[in-house]
Amino acid sequence: MALITVIAILILVGVFLWFVNHYIPMDGKIKNILNIVVVILVVIWLLQVLGILTGIKNMNW
Repeated sequence: MALITVIAILILVGVFLWFVNHYIPMDGKIKNILNIVVVILVVIWLLQVLGILTGIKNMNW
C-alpha cells in the first residue's frame, strides 16, 4: 500500500473522529468508547499494513 494512501486514510479517520466529537451530541462516555475502539482498530490496521502484525491475515478489514 502506498504511503500516500496510508496517510490519506489516517487523515480521514482523524477528521471522522473530530466530526463525531464536535458535532454529534452524545454522552461523553459513549464518545470515549467510540474513540478508543476506532484508535485500536486503526493501530491494528496500521500494524498489519506495515507488516509488523502478520498473525491476523484471515480477518478481512
